[in-house]
Amino acid sequence: MNTPRDLHLPDRLQEALAELPDLAQRIGTDAAAREVRRVLPYEAFAHFRASGLGLLRIPVEWGGLGGSLVDLFETISTLAAHESNVAHALRIHYDLTEVIRLSPLDAFHRTQLDRLLEGALFGGGSTERGTSRPGEVTTTLQRDGADYRLSGRKYYTTGTAFADYGRFNVNDDAGGNVQIIIPVTREGVKVIDDWDGMGQRMTASGSIVFEHVQVRADEVASRVSSSLVGRHTGALRQLHLVAVAAGIVRNVAADARRYVVNHGRPVLHSPAPSAREDHFIQQVVGDIAAHSHAIDALVRENARVLDRSADAIRDEAENADALVLEGALATAQTQLVVGKLALHAAQQLFEAGGASMTARAHNLDRHWRNLRTIFSHNPLLHKARVVGDYHLNGETQHLKEGRVF
Repeated sequence: MNTPRDLHLPDRLQEALAELPDLAQRIGTDAAAREVRRVLPYEAFAHFRASGLGLLRIPVEWGGLGGSLVDLFETISTLAAHESNVAHALRIHYDLTEVIRLSPLDAFHRTQLDRLLEGALFGGGSTERGTSRPGEVTTTLQRDGADYRLSGRKYYTTGTAFADYGRFNVNDDAGGNVQIIIPVTREGVKVIDDWDGMGQRMTASGSIVFEHVQVRADEVASRVSSSLVGRHTGALRQLHLVAVAAGIVRNVAADARRYVVNHGRPVLHSPAPSAREDHFIQQVVGDIAAHSHAIDALVRENARVLDRSADAIRDEAENADALVLEGALATAQTQLVVGKLALHAAQQLFEAGGASMTARAHNLDRHWRNLRTIFSHNPLLHKARVVGDYHLNGETQHLKEGRVF
């Protein structure tokens, strides 16, 4: 059971959250300029490790901070408001901590918990390029005595370059779906920064290559995405992306204010003596601020829904299945709406200034590029169709898959 928030929740969680704004500020220093030069945020991850926030969702009685999902997604949005790449690159780490929190603490999960308590960060990857359909896995373990060897290649290994351990979806020697968790520094593991997306350029979302890598038998575990935990964490991974987008829109609003105050000029025909007094520019900045407010509210409410499903799973409640379905539906609907609101805000930003606002020195186009990249992760048109099918016909198949939705 979770430690009640009003008893001895300590002080570790409250202190970590109180220090979050300063942490985000440090992590975001010169982020726009680093994006232009494609400087990966290794120093930012050193700051994050020191914060202890990697243990945010681990229960207090296990040595963690005992935070809620509302706490988690506010943390992600706050980091993303200063450096969206860092916030995004924590996605697999927080997915794994949620799995550990909600699963039986067997030997496999106990090992990962011990690593977390020592300050480890986790990355990983599941998908591969060149398969006939997305989600297909061809990388297969080969028996090597009591253990295994692994050769192959993964892509979209977001955050693995900054991590200590990686979780990877592979096939076992019998063709079954399994996961492995291994050190990313193990001999034969090579992380490659070949991610060439137009946005989220510094998430280290490129390739990892395995060349005859040793995998111990106790580093292999089963993988079932359709379990209650798998379905819940599927929604959690999607809301993580939305929380990153929420932070980016906060940054859009901050950049709009900063540009108008420090660089803006009213247009030629404006009667206003300054950009900040121009009524049309005020309207643009107000519109962006309202969009950011609405997105934050949607993420916060969605997090509350996922908190309920997480607690139900942990308590083995009778209504856990229904609450997990509610979480999947809420997250799908949130993604659909936030995608539209966020991209509108990033586009509207340029209505607050003239052609000078497009100067590379400001790098303001990164916000739209980052958002467009995030909302290209999943097929929003198909997501809308699935949501409509549920509301019209009660169809839940895709909502219960624990994958995209």
